[in-house]
Amino acid sequence: MPGPCYAEVMAERGATRVLYALKATGPQTADAIARRLGFTPTAARQHLDRLLSEALVQFADRRRGIGRPARLWSLTAKGHGRFPDNHAGLSLELLRAAGKAFGARGLARLIAEREKVMERLYQARLAGAAGLAGRLRRLAVQRSEEGYMAAVERKTDGSFLLKENHCPICVAAKACQGLCRSELDLFQRLLAPEAEVERVEHIIAGARRCAYRITPKEKPRGAARG
Repeated sequence: MPGPCYAEVMAERGATRVLYALKATGPQTADAIARRLGFTPTAARQHLDRLLSEALVQFADRRRGIGRPARLWSLTAKGHGRFPDNHAGLSLELLRAAGKAFGARGLARLIAEREKVMERLYQARLAGAAGLAGRLRRLAVQRSEEGYMAAVERKTDGSFLLKENHCPICVAAKACQGLCRSELDLFQRLLAPEAEVERVEHIIAGARRCAYRITPKEKPRGAARG
């Protein structure tokens, strides 16, 4: 029979899954987390209580009409800190040093060079993908491998939403917003001329995540169908 050590490991795994669910989908009730992860409501609450004791989650009671208020759970700053940050402190120091050594133009050239390297990598990753949807799926996989926890959702109007639930360069991006502009420009070039890209949620602006709406462009009349 599994001993107490096994039970502790399983409890730790369950709590970690709850942590990731909150990071990926934002504030939720314990019941919603239970349904999402296949837990019982009691187990979900036990994991949340454990995370609460470690100051990794917090809750807010919100009233929705008549009845008991809904308790929504979310990550604290410490909870967000559990996710990779690509050595944020070092990145920030290097950006500041580059700005002092080379000025604003030199820093812009540094960001542009990073963008070129990323574009070559992404173009290779997206090569051969079937259509816009296929390219977006590959882009989401690539971004997830880089720590962005990315996913693609197809909307009813035919557009797509590229969701990035974590920003591993957030600290550096707050200090140098040229990094964010660079990534938006990169997505636009990668998906042109098939689609237009618009950032609709931005962590730097206070949103929970970054999200991009990708709208396919209409083909000219008479164009051959693919």
